[in-house]
Amino acid sequence: MDQETYDAYVAILEEELVCAMGCTEPIAVALAAAKAREALGTLPERIDVAASANIIKNVKSVVVPNTGGAHGIEAAAAAGAVAGDAGAELEVLAGVREEQIAQMHAFLAEHEVAVRPSERPWVFDIQVRAEAAGHAALCEIAGGHTNVIRLERDGEVLLARSYEEAAGASDAPTDRSCLTVEKIVEFAGEVDLDDVRAVLERQVECNVAIAEAGLASSWGANVGSVLLSAYGDAVANRAKAWAAAGSDARMGGCELPVVINSGSGNQGITASVPVVVYARELGASHEELLRALVVSNLVSIHLKTGIGKLSAYCGATSAGAGAAAGITYLYGGRYREVAHTVVNALAIDSGMVCDGAKASCAAKIASAVEAGLLGMQMQRRGEQFFGGDGIVVKGVENTIRNVGVLAAQGMRETDRTIIELMCGGAC
Repeated sequence: MDQETYDAYVAILEEELVCAMGCTEPIAVALAAAKAREALGTLPERIDVAASANIIKNVKSVVVPNTGGAHGIEAAAAAGAVAGDAGAELEVLAGVREEQIAQMHAFLAEHEVAVRPSERPWVFDIQVRAEAAGHAALCEIAGGHTNVIRLERDGEVLLARSYEEAAGASDAPTDRSCLTVEKIVEFAGEVDLDDVRAVLERQVECNVAIAEAGLASSWGANVGSVLLSAYGDAVANRAKAWAAAGSDARMGGCELPVVINSGSGNQGITASVPVVVYARELGASHEELLRALVVSNLVSIHLKTGIGKLSAYCGATSAGAGAAAGITYLYGGRYREVAHTVVNALAIDSGMVCDGAKASCAAKIASAVEAGLLGMQMQRRGEQFFGGDGIVVKGVENTIRNVGVLAAQGMRETDRTIIELMCGGAC
């Protein structure tokens, strides 16, 4: 592999596999509120939030961590303003103290936090305006979870970037167009593991820990525990159950951090935990696990690049295909086998829609992992879907492009309908 591509793949993993505590959309709201308060210089007396419909969809039902079980945009904004660390990015609420949770609830009871739809044309937009004692500050995040494009105090512009500048700078400065399944598998075999060890080992540590927490306690609908109780301890079921349990805990407000993938903790869990479960079952070495995680993460990112950050297409689908690619690699599969696994998985599960972040995400993760594992078992037995079978076309890259078109263009009206059903016109 040429050095430029090698360096790009290392950079993509470093950019994407970052720690976040809590569902990333409410955390982005909290981050904007924390930065608005920092610019204001004091605790706000009033907060106004304007958010794009997809942000409202993803924040509506999920529990915000370190809030005492509160959920929704109002809670996220209040938590960020009262107790958020404006410099901590996606761990903005990680350091909240017990007494600050009470302060946040008191703030919500005593002050107005108004929420309205953003008038911006972008899928991802958050504007938080904080006011106190005749002064006002504004923070706008757009295009990505940490992309601050505007910061003001009393009309003075402290920071300003165009949406186009921001969307290509903060969250994803490295061009993803260099990703292909063939090169990903090649990179996984050649990479000096010291170049990627830190991000991958942190992913294993964090994401397995939250999966264990999801199984140890009652979170959400306890999908992970239900899977183990109903279907037993076979490795395929454990892979689904452990990934689902991580989502159970995360959607339920667990304060443990997650290493995300493609801007999503659920996708980070899905792309990593099943691979760890299979590596342990197969007795794979630590080196083999890390190389398989390179495959799973980069395939997930490759798939998600065409889909976009927020869509009606459930991101667990791409991460489930990525996990299956990594597990195929553990079994000794290389480009041909991984490519067939990915195509099979996408053919099976590409109809699953995203209706926001909430407890049922855990079940969707289980379904996505199941589709990936079925795709893998099909290719191991010489079975596959062929070009002309639905959205499948000849060549894995062509099928991936079709999925991107389906998600980013074909499902726009589906997304609008989902948001209308969820919000009743209020989005």
